Amino acid sequence: MYRFLLTRQWVILTLVALVLIPTMIRLGIWQMHRYDERTARNQLVTDALDAKPVPAEELTSPGHTVTSKERYHSVTARGRFDTEHEVVVRRRVNADDEVGYHVLTPFVLNDGKVLLVNRGWIPADGPSQTAFPKIPAPPRGELTVTGRLMPDETTEASGIKDLKGLPDRQIMLIDSEREAARLNARVLGGYIALTAPDPAHGTPEPVGKPGHEDAALNFAYAYQWWLFAAAVPVGWVVLLRRELRERRRREEEAAQAGADADEVPAATV
Repeated sequence: MYRFLLTRQWVILTLVALVLIPTMIRLGIWQMHRYDERTARNQLVTDALDAKPVPAEELTSPGHTVTSKERYHSVTARGRFDTEHEVVVRRRVNADDEVGYHVLTPFVLNDGKVLLVNRGWIPADGPSQTAFPKIPAPPRGELTVTGRLMPDETTEASGIKDLKGLPDRQIMLIDSEREAARLNARVLGGYIALTAPDPAHGTPEPVGKPGHEDAALNFAYAYQWWLFAAAVPVGWVVLLRRELRERRRREEEAAQAGADADEVPAATV
């Protein structure tokens, strides 16, 4: 009855099913790992955003690499803006996906160290983007700034190519070590996205809060793969029963045809 399972068609079908089941189970496990990773990263972001502001030098120092736990933590600093050495960061978008610049202004602390401050987004004021754009001035004199601590940018993390030969005072990536060499100063590792004081007349446009990764999607994908894995043997059994019914039907039809042939009288000679 089941000898047809040894045919080439059914051997291939069974082997495919046997490969698909563990593969789909493994894909579900991988999606659960992605869910756990994203959930953990989301929790780090939430914890950092909810934490009370601390002085910047408690979390970073010259040459320091900002860690994932320190990222987005709110920090404060006391000093003054150095607009003479201000630069703009190219190919940055605002909340409406308009391309422009981020304004990066050195903030000289009272102890002489420098904190890089991303003051926010401004539009590109020309098609060529070769001339240094007009930038709204920051507050003058000594003041306290607050912002979210960010790590130095890299091409690997941002996907932005670090182009060379750019117009004067324009950069592609925020790199505290490179800025330290340009400014000939002790620059704290990373930079901050300014949150206070608010910019005059709303410009530069503040950098938005970080979003949360959609961990729930990975959770749903995991169960989807596991449901697919469970459906494979069910589908195999359905096909098997259909094949058995079809073979029984053909056998019954053949038997009926044989019986009908036996009932036909022999031809008269």
